Amino acid sequence: MCGNEICDAEKVRSKRVRGRKNPLRGLGGHFVNLIALSVLTGLFSGTVVTLYNILTGIGEEQSVTLYTLIVENPAYIPLLFLGLFAGALIIGTITRLIPILRGSGVPQIEGAARGLLHFKWYVVMCSMFAVSLACVFMGLPAGSEGPSLEIGGCAGDGVASSFRRSLMVRRLQIAAGSAAGLAAAFNAPVTGLSFAMEEAFRSFSAQVFTCSAISVVVSLLVRNLLRWAILFPAMDIADVFGSPTFTAFDFATVEPIGYLYTLIAALAAGLLGVAFYHLMLLTRKGLAKITFLKGAGKYVAPFMVAGAFGLISVYAMGGGHEFIESLGSLHEGEFKTIFGLSLAATLAIVVLMRFISTILAVGAGMPYGIFVPVLATGAGLGALLCCAFRAMGMSPELSDYIIIITMAAYFATVVRAPVTALIMVVEFTGQFQNLLPSLIGVGIGFIVGELFRTESVFEKCLDFIVKEQNVKQGATKRRVTLTVEEGSYADGRAIRSVLWPAGGMVVEVTPSSGERFVPDGKTRLSAGDSITFECVASSEEDVKNYLSDIVCGDE
Repeated sequence: MCGNEICDAEKVRSKRVRGRKNPLRGLGGHFVNLIALSVLTGLFSGTVVTLYNILTGIGEEQSVTLYTLIVENPAYIPLLFLGLFAGALIIGTITRLIPILRGSGVPQIEGAARGLLHFKWYVVMCSMFAVSLACVFMGLPAGSEGPSLEIGGCAGDGVASSFRRSLMVRRLQIAAGSAAGLAAAFNAPVTGLSFAMEEAFRSFSAQVFTCSAISVVVSLLVRNLLRWAILFPAMDIADVFGSPTFTAFDFATVEPIGYLYTLIAALAAGLLGVAFYHLMLLTRKGLAKITFLKGAGKYVAPFMVAGAFGLISVYAMGGGHEFIESLGSLHEGEFKTIFGLSLAATLAIVVLMRFISTILAVGAGMPYGIFVPVLATGAGLGALLCCAFRAMGMSPELSDYIIIITMAAYFATVVRAPVTALIMVVEFTGQFQNLLPSLIGVGIGFIVGELFRTESVFEKCLDFIVKEQNVKQGATKRRVTLTVEEGSYADGRAIRSVLWPAGGMVVEVTPSSGERFVPDGKTRLSAGDSITFECVASSEEDVKNYLSDIVCGDE
């Protein structure tokens, strides 16, 4: 799966890199280099992502104010939809010119971290920053976490590229930057770290963990210092550092009957996640048939629908953080109903609107995040189920559990990242009482997805992007044999500890003694070993260029 692993431009760069002196070499070798690069990645990603999230917060507030004004003055409604129509065409044209912007940002960074996609980091960073922010200001249900992850990944790529590091190190810094970006967006370090390894890299390696952990810590320090200096200068800085993502939830002791409600809620969330997956695929096929303005016109439907939903309820706007907070028991009574309807009816409408708008966003490839919108849909479903469970005799004290559990179970079904979902629930609320119920909920949600054979929505979108960019075009199975040199990165390392080209594997090792054997992940390579690497690539030279960064002494 490393077809076109290194495009012509990257091939030239790789050759040129090995001919230059590494400006970080004097710091003490490869490991110290990685630490230094990871610190810089954390600084860069933390700064840009924090500024981006501050602006998205302002954008959400301004868009809510605008939509409220329009609801009070219906004469402006045609003007709103005219503006949304124009915005859809502009955003659609930009994404047509820069196809890598299509989507939430998570699939793109996953592809880059695995070596499947290549792009100019500064183009993607600036473009995603601008277009996703524009979507927020226009009132779309846009999450900031996906773009934050992509911006962070681009920052990591930028740091590694600026110091002329190898493609392998660039992939490590992309993963580290994405973890730092997500952590800074949520103020949740372990969630960012877990997501980078479980979803982005699909690998728990020492390299990825070390780089990501360092970048996450640095980015959070930068994030909290900047937010304190810009937004909360009067607040105790310790409160800024210690504040969890959601503060409106209070968890009581779960009685045995409470686990029955947990099972039902998790099952409902899992089934809704399965429906989301299949409806997303159908929507994508339908919107792909729109050829107006060379496909840019397919963004009109998501924009118009989002505008209509925003006029119905402000809870259908933005990423959904405020909506989730309004459902917590500590904010009970603050939820605003619509059209004089009951709480349950309002929740049903809001959940349906968020469900539809998120499907349209993924299906059309809208350039904004769906991370929090997915969580908001799950939380809304949980609140709706609480209305039914209370009528059946459930204690109101269990409501917060149900909301958080359905949120995590729905996320686990849609994203297929159960470990991240479990960590996220605990870290977002800052409370551990919900750990066991959440584990049950996440497990059920994941199992439901397995039974119905759904894939991660991000993984599916990555497949679409790879096919659209013809990354696999002309690729065939290749075998490359190289010798491990003394002092190279691979010298003395186990095979599983090396970041090999995407989709390939070491199929044979011939030590200096000449006894060829088939290795496993525990096999430790030594200088003089001849390795045979097999993968799908467009040319043998592509693979050699990448492997030389790993096995050659002049790393």
